Amino acid sequence: MQRTVAVAALFGFLAGTASAQAVKDVRSVLEASLHAMGGVGLKTLQYSGSGWSSRVGQTYGLAEDWPRYEVADYTRVIDYDARWSREDYTRRQGRYPLLGRPPVADEHVTSLLSGNYAWDMQGERPVPLTGLYLDGVPYADLRQLELAITPHGFLKAALAAKDASAITLPIVGASDAGLSQNGRKVTIVSFTMGKYRVNGTINDQNLVELTDTWFPNPVYGDMDYEMRYTKYKNFDGIQFPALVHVHQGDPRLNPAHNYYEYNVTSVKANVAVTTVPVPEVVRAAAASPVKVESQKLAPGVWLLGGGTHNSVLVEFKDFATVVEAPQNEARSLAVIDEVNRLLPDKPIKYVVNTHHHFDHAGGLRTYLSQGTTVITHESNKQYYLDIMFYPAARELQPDRMARFNPMYMISRRPAPIETVAGFAAGPGGGAAKYVITDGDHLLEIIHVQDMAYELEDPSYAQGNHSADMLLAYLPKEKILINADLYSPPQGADPPAPTPGMRTLYQNVLKQKLDVAQHAPIHGRAGTNAEFLSIIRKTNAKSN
Repeated sequence: MQRTVAVAALFGFLAGTASAQAVKDVRSVLEASLHAMGGVGLKTLQYSGSGWSSRVGQTYGLAEDWPRYEVADYTRVIDYDARWSREDYTRRQGRYPLLGRPPVADEHVTSLLSGNYAWDMQGERPVPLTGLYLDGVPYADLRQLELAITPHGFLKAALAAKDASAITLPIVGASDAGLSQNGRKVTIVSFTMGKYRVNGTINDQNLVELTDTWFPNPVYGDMDYEMRYTKYKNFDGIQFPALVHVHQGDPRLNPAHNYYEYNVTSVKANVAVTTVPVPEVVRAAAASPVKVESQKLAPGVWLLGGGTHNSVLVEFKDFATVVEAPQNEARSLAVIDEVNRLLPDKPIKYVVNTHHHFDHAGGLRTYLSQGTTVITHESNKQYYLDIMFYPAARELQPDRMARFNPMYMISRRPAPIETVAGFAAGPGGGAAKYVITDGDHLLEIIHVQDMAYELEDPSYAQGNHSADMLLAYLPKEKILINADLYSPPQGADPPAPTPGMRTLYQNVLKQKLDVAQHAPIHGRAGTNAEFLSIIRKTNAKSN
C-alpha cells in the first residue's frame, strides 16, 4: 500500500537520527493539545479568510502544479457534534494563468455537509452530490474526512476513536522531514474512521501542525490529502493557524500537489449555528447506475455515451479499438461490456488516451489489466508507469489490476504502451501520427498542435487545453474524435467559439483533414457544417 510504504520510509529515516517512542497515554496527549488550542468546550467554530484553490487532476503539462484560481470571502462554519459544515466563498480566475482552460467565471459557491449527506447550493436550489469526487470517493465521505483533519476536529475525532495510538519523534538536525519546524519534538497520533486512516502531528507546543488522510482515486490509488497548519494566532482564546496550506497528490513523482492555501483572518468560537435540515431532494437522491448507450455513427463506428464522458468504438477485421477510457473502472467495465455485446468475437486490442487529465485517464488500468495496449502521448508514458500503472496495492478501492493481476507490470516487458510523438518545433512542423490499421480500415492518432507561433495569437495556445492532447481521425468515414476542444451545442442558438474550437479548426486545416462528422468525448455527435457555422460566424464578426 502506498501510504504504508511512505510512512515506513519516513519512520525509517527518522530512526537513523532519533528513536521513536510509543505513547502509552494517548488521551492525555490529545487533551493537552485541546486545552492548549482553546478547544475545551468548543462546540462550533467559524473561520474566514481568502487565498487560492486549484483544479486537481487538470494540469496543462506534467511538470506543472494543479492550475489555480482565486478564492475570496471564504467562510466556514462547523458544528462538530452535529457533523455539520457549511463553506461559502467566491471563486474567480484572478491573476492566475489559464493554462489551456477557459477562465473560471466569478461564482459564489456554497458547500454543505450534514452527517452522511453532502450537497451544494445553486442560489436557493440544493444540488445533491451523488457522484464521486475525482471519480473515486463519495463527497460525504470526503467532507467528513475534511472535518477530521481540521485542527480542532482532528483532536475531537481522535478522542472519540477507539483505536487511537501515538508515537513521539524527537527530530534531530536542521531538516524537519516535513513534520515540524526547527527540529522540535513531535507526537504523531493515528486512528481510523471506517476504512480511512487519519494521522496528525502535534508539536512541542501542543499545537496541531499537520494532519493527513488518504482517499481512493482511479489514477493515484490511495491519494494523499494533507493539511499543513502554520502561523498560529490567538483568536479570542482559540489557537488557530493563520495560514492553511493543503496538498492533494502523489508524493512519489508528480509535481502537482498544492490544492489550496488560505490566509485566515477571523476565527470565532461557539457561534450560533442553524444546522439546516437535509433537503428532501438530497435525502432522496441516489447515485445513477453506470450505463452505456451506443449510437452507430458509421459502419463499424459507435459513439458509446450514456454518461458525462463518451468513448468511441472502432471495428477492425480481427480486433476492436476504443478511443478514451474516462473516469474510473466502473465506467470502463460498462464500456467493455457494451463492446463485447456489439463485437462479441473481437478483442479490444488498443485503447486510445486523448490526454492525461484524471477524468479522461481514470479507466485505463482496467484495459491494461486485460492485455489491451494503451496509446497515449509520449510525455505520458513514464508518468503512467510510475503512478497509475505502478504495481502497488490499492487498499481503499482495489481494482481488477490490484486484485487479479498485481504482477502484470513486472512480468510483461516491455509495457504495452505505444506513444504518439509531439510536433516538430517552429512553423511548418508536422505531426508524427500513430496509425491503427488492418490493411483496409485506418484510425489516425494525431497530436494537437500549438498554433500560437504561426498565428501570433496566444489564445490558440490557451485553447490547446493540455500539452499532450491527441485527436483521433477516421479518414474513410470522415469522423474526427476530440476531447474538451469542441462539443456540439445542445441548444438551437450556437455559442461563441472558444479558444479550443479555434485551435481544433486550425489543426484540421493544418493536417488537411476532411471532416464530415464530429464525435466528441463530451456531449452529442454533430456535423462539421454545424462546427464551421460557429467558427465562420465569429470570423465574419471580426472582419
